[in-house]
Amino acid sequence: MSMPSKQKVYHGVLTEIRHFINSNNLQPGDKLPSERELAEKLQAGRSSIREALRAMELLGLIETRHGEGTYLSAYRSYQTVELLSSFILQGDQIKVELLLTIRILEKEAAKLAFDRIHETEIKALKTIITSDERKPNDRHAAFFSYIFERTDNLLFTKVWRLMYEFAITVEDVYTSSIFYQELIQLYVERDFNSIETLFDALADK
Repeated sequence: MSMPSKQKVYHGVLTEIRHFINSNNLQPGDKLPSERELAEKLQAGRSSIREALRAMELLGLIETRHGEGTYLSAYRSYQTVELLSSFILQGDQIKVELLLTIRILEKEAAKLAFDRIHETEIKALKTIITSDERKPNDRHAAFFSYIFERTDNLLFTKVWRLMYEFAITVEDVYTSSIFYQELIQLYVERDFNSIETLFDALADK
């Protein structure tokens, strides 16, 4: 089924606004042109511009200040988490698939970070799992955040963090302390191939 023409225009305007932001190197806190100016610059109808801006505001990408105009916002993941919770990630099967996807991302991160985890990093990971100050889900997040940072892949890290932040609103994600210790031991022993086996055993549970 083809997309209605109005929706095509709306999506096209979103793309053009994104191009405009990138080409002008706009940063969080910078002001966007008015609806009229955007309509002229992008050669689009003001109604389409307005709908695109509303969608961006809903996602927390921009904010409208009364009497001042529209400004780019800093990314706030909790707003996206709320949208995922309300409209997308509903149902028991989806929740199961979400946890499975998180585990896959964590497994790949553990493998990607392998060559960047040595004595200093191992010590840091051990400190995280022995901390009594964090709750189990927070400890898990800190442990894998550290590993994801070692992958040097910002997008990969953001995808995992977004999914994780939603997942912990519906169920626990952390594992037993033995799992963290075993993963650290694989780094100590430089045993790359056993990372897959360790995560597969976790999935079976």
